[in-house]
Amino acid sequence: MAEAVQLQLALDFANLSQALRAAREAWDGGVRRLEAGTPLIKSEGLDCVRALRAEFPEATIVADMKIMDAGRVEVEMAAKAGADVVAVLGAASDATIRECIEAGKSYDAVIMVDLIEVSDPAARAEHVAELGAGIVGVHCPIDVQMEGGDPMAALCAVASAVDIPVAVAGGINSETAPVAVQNGASIVIVGGAIIKAPDAKKAAAEILQAMRSGEAIATESFKRVGVEGLRETFMKTSAANVSDAMHRKGWVPGPMPIQPGLKCVGPALTVWTYPGDWHKPVSAIDEAEAGTVLVVDAGGVGPAIWGEEASRSCVRKGIAGTVIHGASRDTAEIRELGFACFSTLQCPAAGDPRGVGSIGVPLHIGETDIRTGDWVIAGDDGVIVVPKERVVEIANRALDVVERESREKAEMDEKGMTLGQVSELMRWEQQRGD
Repeated sequence: MAEAVQLQLALDFANLSQALRAAREAWDGGVRRLEAGTPLIKSEGLDCVRALRAEFPEATIVADMKIMDAGRVEVEMAAKAGADVVAVLGAASDATIRECIEAGKSYDAVIMVDLIEVSDPAARAEHVAELGAGIVGVHCPIDVQMEGGDPMAALCAVASAVDIPVAVAGGINSETAPVAVQNGASIVIVGGAIIKAPDAKKAAAEILQAMRSGEAIATESFKRVGVEGLRETFMKTSAANVSDAMHRKGWVPGPMPIQPGLKCVGPALTVWTYPGDWHKPVSAIDEAEAGTVLVVDAGGVGPAIWGEEASRSCVRKGIAGTVIHGASRDTAEIRELGFACFSTLQCPAAGDPRGVGSIGVPLHIGETDIRTGDWVIAGDDGVIVVPKERVVEIANRALDVVERESREKAEMDEKGMTLGQVSELMRWEQQRGD
């Protein structure tokens, strides 16, 4: 079984040139099934299938059309362009799936039914197999992966329900590929773990080895986390990565590290205080749990409401750091402590403990709302806040940004390309009407 299983590379790029570079590397690593991913087809049209067919005449070319209607026409187009396999959505009507299957027979194309977001994947797989589908695909969509989902449970159910080949996709890497084979996959579809790897040839070869041997190969990349891995994950990413993952939202303008290289990550405990009043910020230290980041809004002005002794207290309690929309002082002493202090400004003058303020109240700084329990990621570029309801998703999306950039940087360094060349930047200028 393990020897017969196939690795399919999902080329989910927006640019054909990037897809072809990754495909060449993966081909050298042993991949023989190349998928024109849906983003690639939407961006390049079926010319991407033609290009893959022309450059890789011995490959099995898969067109991930995600057909929902007009089955015959779309299968014919993909098959004529050179696709051996064409994908239709399992959520499509039986009429559309039958049209796809009939068109596939006319053009010698296998129809794969993608069960993405189907409510009962096993029952739908059994039914489309009876209609004549050649492959069924169990697919955990990328947006669900970001929230911690994976396809393995559905894979077991589907593989038990049908006798036709079962493909599986959804965040698979060299650790989980053997599990997919053990759970009944005949085709393992991998995207990010290969196309975002700095060395796609090596990544493909390792995944193939893991699939054939049945033994996982450990990887630190292309993995998705849950609540238990949040702190470690955010420490691997930068505030800039997290900002990209949030579509440039969440920035807290003003606070910056008191020295380069400081970083803190953790759930916020919020404090609002009157400018110069350090009573509530210091009181909050006693209420904060280890790993917390104190976020203090003191109006963005001086005098200082934070200094050495407050920082020393935080170190003793294991508090991760403090973010002050206001002033700090004693910066030399805080640096010696190694405490992650971020503030809008520094000044020598301290305020007084008047007691005007509140702990645990919502804050609004710039365009960003901050609540107790929201996650703070603070580093050399500044401070980002992630809403607690989305923290797992954003952690995974930030990792995705890191992975994508690692591939881009490798192409720039090893192939002598610029960022504009790698991303074909000029091509993607927004077009507007008059």
